[in-house]
Amino acid sequence: MKSFLASVMMLVAASLAGCATTPAATKNNVEELSLALQSMGPEVDPAEARRAAEIAYSYSAQLAEQYNVTTSPILHNTLVNTGVKERGVCVHYAEDMQARLNQENFRTLSMLRAIAEPKSDFRIDHSTAVIAAKGDDIYEGVVLDPWRYGGKLYWSATTEDPRYDWEPRMEVLRRKYARRMAKEAAAGS
Repeated sequence: MKSFLASVMMLVAASLAGCATTPAATKNNVEELSLALQSMGPEVDPAEARRAAEIAYSYSAQLAEQYNVTTSPILHNTLVNTGVKERGVCVHYAEDMQARLNQENFRTLSMLRAIAEPKSDFRIDHSTAVIAAKGDDIYEGVVLDPWRYGGKLYWSATTEDPRYDWEPRMEVLRRKYARRMAKEAAAGS
C-alpha cells in the first residue's frame, strides 16, 4: 500500500511540475565543447571533436525526449525507481551516451565511464560518460552529463567539476564489491 501511495504521489507531483522542455543547444555551445575537446591534445582531430560535440548536445536532448523527462532529474529518478517510467536515471544516460558516441568509431577520441560516490549520506552515486583523447584516462577527459539538468548537457573537465569527485567506474565498482564482501564476511562470523 505504501508503494502504491508513493507512486500516486509521484504521479501527482510529476503532473504538477508540468512538461519540461530541453532548450536547443546553440552554435556557441557546440563550438565551446568542440574547442575543449580539441584542447585535450594535439592528436585530437578537430573534425572528430566537432562531431562529438554536436552529437553530445543533440543526443542529450534526444535522450530526455526518449525517456519522457517532464520533471527534475531527482523526481524522474523516483519515477523510474518506482516503475512509473522505464529509463532516465544517470546510469542510463551514461550508458546510452557512451554507446552512441562509440558508434562513431573515433580514431582520436575514446569514451570512458566515471562514477562519483556521494559526499554525504543524503546523496547517491552518480554515473556519467567521459570523453578523452585516445589513450588518456578520465582525469584528462571531459565529463558529458546530460542527466544533471534533465537532458540539457552539462560538461566540464573531469577534474574541474565543482559538484562531483569523479573516479574511473571500474575502480568504484571494485571498491564497492570489496566493501560488500567484507561486510558479508563480518556478518557471517
